[in-house]
Parts: sequence; structure tokens; C-alpha cells
Amino acid sequence: MSDRIVKAAGLVLLCVLPLYVDAFWLQVGLFAMAAAIGAVGLNVLSGTAGQLSLGHAFFLAVGAYGYVWLAGEPGPGLPPAVALVLAVALAGAAGGLFSPVAARVRGVYLGVATLALVFIGHHVMLSAEPVTGGFNGRSVPPMEIGGFTFAATDPELVVLGVPFGAEERLWYLGIALLALTWFTARGILRGRPGRALTALRDSETAAAVMGVSLARHRSSAFVLSSMYAGLAGVLLALAFRRIVPDYFGLALSIDYLAMIVIGGLGSVAGATAGAVFVTALPLLMARYADQLPLVAAPGTPGHAVGPTEASRYLYGVAIILILLFAPDGLHGLARRARQRLRRGPARTPSPAAAPSDPSGPAARPKEHIS
Repeated sequence: MSDRIVKAAGLVLLCVLPLYVDAFWLQVGLFAMAAAIGAVGLNVLSGTAGQLSLGHAFFLAVGAYGYVWLAGEPGPGLPPAVALVLAVALAGAAGGLFSPVAARVRGVYLGVATLALVFIGHHVMLSAEPVTGGFNGRSVPPMEIGGFTFAATDPELVVLGVPFGAEERLWYLGIALLALTWFTARGILRGRPGRALTALRDSETAAAVMGVSLARHRSSAFVLSSMYAGLAGVLLALAFRRIVPDYFGLALSIDYLAMIVIGGLGSVAGATAGAVFVTALPLLMARYADQLPLVAAPGTPGHAVGPTEASRYLYGVAIILILLFAPDGLHGLARRARQRLRRGPARTPSPAAAPSDPSGPAARPKEHIS
């Protein structure tokens, strides 16, 4: 019951935050929500199914550019809600096209194969200017559902005296999409598909003996992870309002691997926690760079360490510490902390309960009787 109360209180807190915080913190939260959705998808693939992927950024780009092209001009100009669904399906289709490779190779070989997707995708994004806008990228059409636009105006909206702009409106869309991700991912991982993927990760031979189709489940995990990445790409594009190809590079894929390792492999909550940590850290360091030692403000000349580089150093150290002392990540640390709180402080035996004579009959070995 206490866990439910904590979750309900956390949801209420998330819902009232736009009434009390400024646009910067809401934008940080939106980026973290988008990253959490993508990290959950990668955790299904790498944490649960045990398949290494370095191409997650490619599927985020498919979702982001798919939405921009489907909902914008030039493009079909579809309703944004329809474009969102089709962009997620397009990312899943891209994962399906690659799934035969994922079904046949594994480990570092699969990682190298997915790495090729990032470079191929970056080349396509730069060269397909009618769709992607080339090097300069494209503006993102605002989301619109039932005549309500998730933008600064049209229509104007004031809640309890607080004007709701684009960040405030997108905040609730991000909460809804993240909740959908949590609900579906936890249902899959706790059901038969999740148990099959776990068995596949632990022992392919044992999984095959139990009747698990190795190729089919590997392909399914890759398609599902790609769809989550596509949804994350759409929310990321809406939060950025303009997307460029250089954002969807190898560094983004490595960031997502860092998220699931720091948060905890195979855990939806751990992936979310790792995504918040990795996403928020550089943004906060950029905002408070002038107040932090050894960190220079963005654009400072010379060889000073900027906020982005400093944040990568910090979560690199965090990865090392996690691997050495807490292999199950932040989720494991939180679980053990809850268990200790439930057990309470350890009780020491009272003096009356201790044996008065340690050398008494109970402590002496029995004599051998012949």
C-alpha cells in the first residue's frame, strides 16, 4: 500500500509542476521523458533480451523525421496525431527490416551491425533534403489533438492564473506517452514474452529446449525496441521544435547505453532513472556552469572543460562505480534501500537472552559413546 501511495503522490507532483516551475525545468523534464521512453525500449532489447545495440539513435531519427515529414510541408500534411502513430509504425518497420540480421547475429557482432545504421542514417539525413531538410534540418509541426494545439497559442490557455505555453502543454502529453510506455513495457516484461526474452538472454540452449523460438523472439524484441525509440524521437522533436541530423549520431546511442547501465539492466524504473540522470546532468551543468568549479560556461574560449564534456566525465565515472559496486544499477540500490527500511534497524540480543556460561553443556561437543 505504501508503494501505491508513493506512486500516486509522485504522479500528482508531476501534474502540478507546470503551475510552479519555469519553462527551463519543464524543458529538462520533457527531454528526460523522451529519453526515458527510448531507454525503456533499449532496455527491453539489451537488458532483457541480451542483444547489444549501438543503433538506437537511428530509430529515434526515423521517428522524429517521420513525424516531421508526415505532418509537415513538404510532405503529406497529415493530422499530427495520425503522423505520430505512423511515425512510430515507420520506426517499427525499420526495425523489422533489420530484424533478420538481429535474429542471426548477437553480441559484439550485432553491436557492430547496428553501428552501421547510425552512419548510414546520418548520410541519408544529410542527402535527402526534401524529407529531412539536409544539414539545417526542419522545423517541427506542433502536435494537435481534437482541435487543441500543443503550442504557445491557438488557443490561449490560462490555468489558475498561469499561462500555459508550449512547454506546459507538452508536459502533459509527455506524461501520457511515458505512462503508456510504462504500462505496455511492464506488461510485456512480466508476461510470457518477458519470461521468454529473459530465458533467451540467460541461456539460448535452455530457452530452445523450453520451446522458445530464438529467431522470432529476437526479431520481436528488436521491432518493439525500435517502436519505443520512434515514439521517443517524436516527443524529442516536439520538445526541440527543430531537428538537425547531427543530433542523431553515435554519441546519442552511447548515451542510451549509459542510461540503461546506470539505471539497471532489465528494469523499466531503472531505465527511467538512468535516462533522467544522463539527460538532466549536462543541462543543469550548462545552466549553473558559472557556479561550478573547473567547469567553464558554454562558448568560453580556450581549453576549459565545458558542461557537456564535464557531464560525460561524471556519468562515465558513475558507470564505473555502478559496475564495480552495484551491477544492478540505481534500481537495485533503491530496492535494497526499501528492503532495509521495511526491516528496520537490526536488533541486538538482550543480555538476558545470551547464555550465561559459554563453556556450558550447550557449547561443549558431545562425547563419543562406544
